[in-house]
Amino acid sequence: MDGQLQLPPEKKKASRSTLRPEVLEAISEEKLYSGSKEDEWRRLKKLTKFEEKAYKAGYKFLAGIDEAGRGPLAGPVVAASCILPRKLLIPGVNDSKKLSPEKRAILFEALVSHPNVVYALGLIDADEIDRINIYQATIQAMLISVAGLKIKPDLLLVEGLSLPHPDITAEKIIDGDSLSQSIAAASILAKVTRDRLMLQYHEMYPQYGFDKHKGYGTEKHLKALKEYGPCPIHRKTFRHVRPEEILVPEEMFIS
Repeated sequence: MDGQLQLPPEKKKASRSTLRPEVLEAISEEKLYSGSKEDEWRRLKKLTKFEEKAYKAGYKFLAGIDEAGRGPLAGPVVAASCILPRKLLIPGVNDSKKLSPEKRAILFEALVSHPNVVYALGLIDADEIDRINIYQATIQAMLISVAGLKIKPDLLLVEGLSLPHPDITAEKIIDGDSLSQSIAAASILAKVTRDRLMLQYHEMYPQYGFDKHKGYGTEKHLKALKEYGPCPIHRKTFRHVRPEEILVPEEMFIS
């Protein structure tokens, strides 16, 4: 699941955004940002300061990396890597947690449909999370997403983690999804992808309410765990899911 970066020479000096007009129109109609256009462009220019610093240092292809799903009690952890063209500014892009589901969906479609945006996803399921722990699973998901890019980046901008890539320089940026456009874009790709997966899991296991909480430990979710026991996508090593904490008969575990 990725795009292909083929930036024509004439677009290297493109205007502030190279999103297709119909995408820009949709973004404008949905009011993805508050304030004036001028204020939004200033915000986006600040959001590319890490990228611009890297370009000036000689890097050419920068991949923003983020994940979704480290904290839930169920479902996979999903990571995304995203390479944006240098002159591309995306109105409304931000840390996915700060966006409504509707805004995330519009920005997701803008990213995946843009011909010059390169992205890839990595996913580690609940069984593997239980086997290697959530931190290592997050690292593996990120590395899988980097390996899936059609263009090899020469710098990785990573949200909040020191990513041990064997041959690509990685820069850890705390709160990077609020400070880097590339990481913010990756956060949207990872979040929307995971949320859609959890909607599919809801169809399989509707009693848990995955469509509402996406696997997080809400009161409704914890109540369902006590009533039904865990299902195959629950993380059995996590608090509130471990058998000794649920205190239900073993035969209640859904297989």
